Amino acid sequence: MSAAGFARTPKPPYYAVIFSSRRNGEGEADYAAAAERMFGLVQTQPGFLGAESARDAGGFGITVAYFDSEENIRLWRNHAEHAVVRERGKREWYEHFEVRVAKVERAYNGPNS
Repeated sequence: MSAAGFARTPKPPYYAVIFSSRRNGEGEADYAAAAERMFGLVQTQPGFLGAESARDAGGFGITVAYFDSEENIRLWRNHAEHAVVRERGKREWYEHFEVRVAKVERAYNGPNS
């Protein structure tokens, strides 16, 4: 992520994996350590372009990870360490989550773009 929190992405097309979740409030320290490890790991993955993430005080969060291809999204999804942490999240950290994969066809910024 850039200093301002926005991912620097190339000219479209590229892909966005949108992970929306509501935390259950359990295991905060373990969750934070796992999230930090996963962010470090995904940055080394082929085709990873960047990510943006936010969470509110009530536990609702959204993370958007950008990739150059659907194949590289699959590689990340199937990464052994990521799979273990993902399963742990289902068991221990999340009340509910949604994952959506979208193709970005247009992108612009502002206010002075």
